[in-house]
Amino acid sequence: MRNARTALRRGGALAAGLLAAAALTACGGDSGAGGGDRPIVGLITKTDTNPFFVKMKEGAQRAADAQGVELQSFAGKQDGDNEAQVQAIETLISAGAAGFLITPSDSKAIVPALDKARQAGLLVIALDTQTDPPDAADATFATDNFQAGLLIGQWAKAKFEAAGTEARIALLDLNANQVSVDVQRDQGFLQGFGIDVGDEAVIGDESDPRIVGHDVTDGAEEGGRTAMENLLQTDPTINLVYTINEPAAAGAYEALKAAGREGDVTIVSVDGGCPGVEAVKSGQIGATSQQYPLVMAQQGVEALAAFAKDGTKPEATAGKDFTDTGVNLITDQPQSGVTAKDTAFGAENCWG
Repeated sequence: MRNARTALRRGGALAAGLLAAAALTACGGDSGAGGGDRPIVGLITKTDTNPFFVKMKEGAQRAADAQGVELQSFAGKQDGDNEAQVQAIETLISAGAAGFLITPSDSKAIVPALDKARQAGLLVIALDTQTDPPDAADATFATDNFQAGLLIGQWAKAKFEAAGTEARIALLDLNANQVSVDVQRDQGFLQGFGIDVGDEAVIGDESDPRIVGHDVTDGAEEGGRTAMENLLQTDPTINLVYTINEPAAAGAYEALKAAGREGDVTIVSVDGGCPGVEAVKSGQIGATSQQYPLVMAQQGVEALAAFAKDGTKPEATAGKDFTDTGVNLITDQPQSGVTAKDTAFGAENCWG
């Protein structure tokens, strides 16, 4: 991520436990101490509905079973639910957990809770979304989210240049918090497309006339539909749509279809889930960057188990300040100079 890229570089008591458990959407695991002598480890995701996080939980549970640790899983009620994640951390501290994995809903707001957990001796590992600052977690296991955005931006640029078409760009981001994963994907896409982004740590300060505007989706289909409708009202000539993830892309496509524009607008996204790969195959999405939540979760739990056993902490990928779990561009419309895999590869490696 260009030396961990933009935002990566700059800077993702019993009563308390019972209160936290009641306020959370629990996704598995018991709320008490671990059975027998098994160390307790935690998984805290943004939601329990997005297929990405569902697969992440599956990978974490599989690894926990293999490593002989007890997994307690929690999720917010929706993307951006920082309070639920704070309460989950309180629960895990009270339970005497060795550590936990977290996909931060708010990369900055979660930091005081992470500090408290680390002071209590827990190992904190961020998954997918890096904290702000990055060193608020002991380690991060993630897709290179800047690279994910860069790949779809490069692909779109090559496609539009080959067709001799001037882009009118809509960007469907996550939410107003500008968390690291949101910033990195957005800015990566724009830079891949050749657009000057101004401040690389800020979404929406660009002055390029090809950009119609940004809107937020909460990473959900309904949000994608609404955001696309809003931006089409601003400019009905939009012909290129960046989306933070594939659920948002699905909503954008439905809005375009309702407007009779689905056949002449290119959508690009990030995720690589099985529905998204199928959408690429059918032509609803032109290209997507595939990430690997199963790998993130498995490696994360293995690191927690090692820490519980002997205090070993994970090391970052060489040249980066996080552990890179990989990304591939998936498309059936290859473009000159852009490395990609087809949907057959995508289907073999997808999730959800």
